Amino acid sequence: MKKLVLATLALGSVITSASAVAAEEVNVYSYRQPFLIEPIMAKFTEQSGVKVNIVFAKKGLVERLEREGKLSPADLVLTTDISRSLELVEKELVQPIQSEELESNIPAQYRDPADQWFALTTRTRNVYSAKERLGKLPELSYEDLADAKYKGKICTRSGKHPYNVALVSSMIVHHGEAKAKEWLEGVKANLARKPQGNDRAQVKAVYEGVCDIALGNNYYMGKMLNDEKQIPWANSVEINFPNQTNRGTHVNISGVSLTKYAPNKANAVKLMEFLSDDVAQQMYAEVNYEYPVKQGVAVSKLVSSWGEFKSDTVALADIAAQRKTALKLLDEVKFDL
Repeated sequence: MKKLVLATLALGSVITSASAVAAEEVNVYSYRQPFLIEPIMAKFTEQSGVKVNIVFAKKGLVERLEREGKLSPADLVLTTDISRSLELVEKELVQPIQSEELESNIPAQYRDPADQWFALTTRTRNVYSAKERLGKLPELSYEDLADAKYKGKICTRSGKHPYNVALVSSMIVHHGEAKAKEWLEGVKANLARKPQGNDRAQVKAVYEGVCDIALGNNYYMGKMLNDEKQIPWANSVEINFPNQTNRGTHVNISGVSLTKYAPNKANAVKLMEFLSDDVAQQMYAEVNYEYPVKQGVAVSKLVSSWGEFKSDTVALADIAAQRKTALKLLDEVKFDL
């Protein structure tokens, strides 16, 4: 009888232990794509033993969090730009956290002052120029895109895409609302066609002779150079880092936030710290041609080949604060029409 009791107690201990292990998980809602995120999460699980459950979506995750409310299983949200991070804050769907490791790994410029969002990578908003028709433009500025000499030569995606909204917001920060509107009117007057497509479609348009200048994030150059069909597009342009003679190139982010009702908060914070540290930062750099947010982590060889650049040092929180004004200006100048 004593042996039976001991055996039962031992079995109960095993079951309890197994349940504890099973409970070690974290749930992520991700705007970022599986090819990048899944290997990083697998490495986190390998090192921590914490299982990561991920929901991927191009849109609708904010609305999903709103619907789910306190019953949401989500612990973290991975975002693709400062606009989405700000939207989560504005709708009170995230909560602040204090972490010495996050503060150490992520420069203050790339953190929310209220600790509700944290950048994980940075990406530049580049200007691609036709290699044969214009060549390299080392002294080009964003302001120059409104110059009449570029009339009919510029291609871009929708002005209301978050990447362009952030750029317009930065122009408001640097020049004020009136000057930013004047600049937008100038850029619109210089468009070769109605805004359309994604960033790579603009480089394709340069390759096809539709325009000579295209706006696009830096990592799309890496993606094109690793796609057999798109290599000719990439080889037809030079990648330029605007405003190198003054304030520096506009930088956006991918980020992470802790949800308001995170059921696995401790594990979520562990994952946030992992994503900001060396292993994950290097994976971001190598897999998606982004710039690590943690200082000292090397960029990929391909990204390094594009050269060093000076980035705009204005705080992203200040840029994010101008998002609504930027959207208003885009409507006023009828940029996408």
